[in-house]
Amino acid sequence: MAQFRALGFPIADADQLAHSAMAPKGPAWQPIRDHFGIEMFDKHGTVDRQKLGMLVFGNDSARLTLNNIVHPHVRASIEEWFTDIEGLPNHKFGVVAIPLYYESSRPGKFDRIIVTACQAGRQLARVKARGLTTLQAKRRIETQMPTAQKVLLADYTIWTDGLPTDTNRRVRVISDELVDLAETST
Repeated sequence: MAQFRALGFPIADADQLAHSAMAPKGPAWQPIRDHFGIEMFDKHGTVDRQKLGMLVFGNDSARLTLNNIVHPHVRASIEEWFTDIEGLPNHKFGVVAIPLYYESSRPGKFDRIIVTACQAGRQLARVKARGLTTLQAKRRIETQMPTAQKVLLADYTIWTDGLPTDTNRRVRVISDELVDLAETST
């Protein structure tokens, strides 16, 4: 995502939009509080993401409920974002980072899908680096569609196991192709 931003493309981040929806005064805050209870919030009234994560990544029903509360707000924010960038000069396309695109109940319609992927060991290490135990990290990964399946469904894949220069080169190739596609479709 940072590489596309560095190339000057507008970026929307579904994780940031979800955090905003769950923040105090955000549209998902009260429904989360009503369903999951006050114990899922810290003393400042902010969702305790660690506690909520422990619950939802160990309980499919709770995870589905949370997604049903948060995802509609994220989708609405993405639609609004696309409307906002339509009038921007010199922008042929925008990039929306949606880590759980394929896992979403209604992922939305996008012109092209780019999957970033890495080998399983690297994925586990990256999830653990967020402060999770091996078991917690594995639970989160298990709730996702397997990487190999995502790669098959994608229009483009960016493998992130190599050097940053390799990733940057792949991003440049993809962005050039997308700009060409956008120019020929207008």
